[in-house]
Amino acid sequence: METNMEKLLHYVWQHRIYPLGTLHTEDGAEIDIIDPGLHNFNAGPDFFNAKVKIGGQLWVGNVEIHERASDWFRHQHQQDAAYNNVVLHVVSVADEQALTLDGKSLPQLVLTVPPEILRNYEELLHEDTFPPCYRIIPHLPDIKKHAWLAALTAERLEDKTNRLRSYLQRTCNDWERTFFITLARNFGFSVNSEAFEEWAFLIEPSAVGKHRDNAFQVEAFFFGQAGLLDDAAVAQERRDDYFCRLQKEYTFLKHKFSLTPMDFHHWKFLRLRPQNFPHVRLSQLVDLYFRQGVNFSRILEARNLESLRSLLRAEATDYWRRHYTFGIDSVENSKQLQNASLDLIIINTVAPLLFTYGKERLDESLCERAFNLLEKTRTEHNFITRSWAAAGLPARNAADSQALIQLKREYCDKRDCIRCRFGSEYLRKTL
Repeated sequence: METNMEKLLHYVWQHRIYPLGTLHTEDGAEIDIIDPGLHNFNAGPDFFNAKVKIGGQLWVGNVEIHERASDWFRHQHQQDAAYNNVVLHVVSVADEQALTLDGKSLPQLVLTVPPEILRNYEELLHEDTFPPCYRIIPHLPDIKKHAWLAALTAERLEDKTNRLRSYLQRTCNDWERTFFITLARNFGFSVNSEAFEEWAFLIEPSAVGKHRDNAFQVEAFFFGQAGLLDDAAVAQERRDDYFCRLQKEYTFLKHKFSLTPMDFHHWKFLRLRPQNFPHVRLSQLVDLYFRQGVNFSRILEARNLESLRSLLRAEATDYWRRHYTFGIDSVENSKQLQNASLDLIIINTVAPLLFTYGKERLDESLCERAFNLLEKTRTEHNFITRSWAAAGLPARNAADSQALIQLKREYCDKRDCIRCRFGSEYLRKTL
């Protein structure tokens, strides 16, 4: 694992922030760095295809960077043939001579991190305020800020593609079922997303599809597979007539299709608003599945944001307009998905599916539709977007808010400021 100093050495090498004057190897040979190479974030040497002149001789190969030269041996590179083509070993401390598997003694460059960069990096690492680079944000040109946000939006969609590809693998490349699982996961709205995903994998389309013309049977199927019709899930005094009818219907379906429900303990209820209870969300999914007939094909046909909202605007079934759990009355309302919730579904379900489908089908127009959809959808409002807005970087739309979420989770939370374009600017600041 890289140390902080090693990360800084990578940064200094990549951005050519070298000390003034001529560079020399440890044994005195003059070094001219023509091209630092391509940064490698996977296994193998740190920089590929670098071009360096050492003592007047041009070398083209890889560069490895360590805090201490002895780390070469600690990482067992002397036993790895992948490091035979390293032409330069860059270190902060030359405490040993690096040797390759084929017995070559590597030239070593002792590289110093400029003190102002080290100071700025320490500031970022120890800053308690989020985002830690807030001091630099107001001073960055808009073009730099928005270019980084665009790259982060694409990065977030790529990350979501990995999850969707895992669904496709588990469902034998079934796009309709992958859509259903993704939609269900996002109906959990973070708190119950894992439980909804688990539940969705238990919904066998060939079984429930045979009863799709009967909303009550679909509801019994959905609630039963969620474990919410288990006697242990509902206190005796709350087992009203509707619960008993659903339970009886599920008992029939369970026997007919040899069903195995999930454990109801996986559902979370603490500090949930009534409209977010799993019972209400499952009822809305019944509405989408039964009344709306929503499927992936219809998602692909929807050409704009409003048509998607109209398609996904699920409403709770009759019983769940007056209840949020079995046997407890609530004020009657439609319990319909509102625009803010609909937009979250579109952001986290529709856009990633369009993007992934485009990638798999080599159809750039679908990928472009995913980006356009995010750009036309209203920004998410949460701690992350509010914090960046306070720092001088408000999200203009959902593409920006997704970018800022990616930035926090994959860079800020990991203190990986060196790979962040804002962090990179901060390291070189003179404010």
